[in-house]
Amino acid sequence: MTTQHDSADDLSDFSEILEAEIDFSDQSASRHADPRIRRRWIRAFLVVGLVIVLVLGSVGAYVVWVLTAPVNAAAVSLREPAVPTPEAAVIALPADGASIVNIVGGDEYLGGDESGAWLASGPDESRSIASISKLITALVVLDAKPLADAADPGPTITFDKAAHDLYDKYYVMGATIAPMPTGTSMSEYDALATMLIPSASNYAEAVSTWAFGSQGAFVGAARTWLNANGLDNTTIVEPTGISPSNTSTPSDLMTIARLVDANPALKNIVATSSISVPGGGTAFNTNDLLGVDGIDGLKTGNLGAGQFNLLYTATLPVGIDEPLRVTGVALGGASHDSVNAGVRAALDDIRAGFHDVPLIESGEVVGSYSTPWGSTAQLVVGSDAAIFTWSDTPIELTMDTWDPTEYVDGEEVGSLTWTAGPNTATAPLELKGSIEPPTAWWRLTHPDQLGSQ
Repeated sequence: MTTQHDSADDLSDFSEILEAEIDFSDQSASRHADPRIRRRWIRAFLVVGLVIVLVLGSVGAYVVWVLTAPVNAAAVSLREPAVPTPEAAVIALPADGASIVNIVGGDEYLGGDESGAWLASGPDESRSIASISKLITALVVLDAKPLADAADPGPTITFDKAAHDLYDKYYVMGATIAPMPTGTSMSEYDALATMLIPSASNYAEAVSTWAFGSQGAFVGAARTWLNANGLDNTTIVEPTGISPSNTSTPSDLMTIARLVDANPALKNIVATSSISVPGGGTAFNTNDLLGVDGIDGLKTGNLGAGQFNLLYTATLPVGIDEPLRVTGVALGGASHDSVNAGVRAALDDIRAGFHDVPLIESGEVVGSYSTPWGSTAQLVVGSDAAIFTWSDTPIELTMDTWDPTEYVDGEEVGSLTWTAGPNTATAPLELKGSIEPPTAWWRLTHPDQLGSQ
């Protein structure tokens, strides 16, 4: 049976032992002879040993924790790069007369415009339109004598002596003409082509008389057609345009251009550079811009100095999925050359307005990482970037970053994203340099910088 002692007795016994002057060599026999004293010594050594074990265990656990505990994430400092401001497109329209340009397509860049006037200069007032009148004559004739499509020649027209005499009539008037021998037969399509491509005035009167029986009937039909199409500011008194009383406004002419462009036969004719005329060989289109800068129509009209006109269409590739469809009119130009130069300059400016804007270069520093133990790395742009846009469309930037996982050189830790109109561009953000881990000594001496598992 084991004797039980309370703690007070044990401390008293232990104190007695400490106070006793014991000569181990002289009293060994006595010590061994007293079991009570021996048990007390054993118990004391066990307590001291336990304390030592506990102390050593705590120190060991502390060291293990210090050496393995996670450290706080590296502090990051960011600098959002500057966003470039693109240059605004400057589109030069002719300084003299009046001009309108309209564009179909590229709405996500340019914005839709239902007004028909994307860009304009000069007053929208009536002016003499000269041979542009022949486009209206063709539309009125085709309203009465339609062609199914561009491949449909239509009925055959035989020109009599009265039609032949028109050659001399318009020759005397100084108008453009083409041979029309008595008894000449040709299809309606070819007759319209001869009227429009070399701008033969004698064909304009002959074809319109054929379609309506007389010039009076033609003029009445033209007036009705203009009213039906809402062309209230256009006046046609004869079919050729030799009369300065044939007038229209830039806005009305834009509507006429769309009507021509929507008619397969006329669209094909005005895009044709030359035609073979019976008895006259090859006749060339008066629109010498045809095929230049994407221009594929429509009609010139000149009455001398200060009355040079051009109604045109162009298919303009600008680097987007579909080319733009441009329709324009220039009325009252000082000369044929100035009108042509103005139209080409406007198309060049539109094309140049679609451009790549450089955004950033690879290697640009946009931030840095730093740690309490002194290891650092830079945050740099991983590749060049540019964005395609129109004119000065605003560019917006979004900067995204995330914590590195490895903290090694070249690790991707974010991205830059720019948006302009329908387009986006991106560039990765990467570490330049590596973050070295803290040393064991730093860990042991900076426990307050350590996190918990």
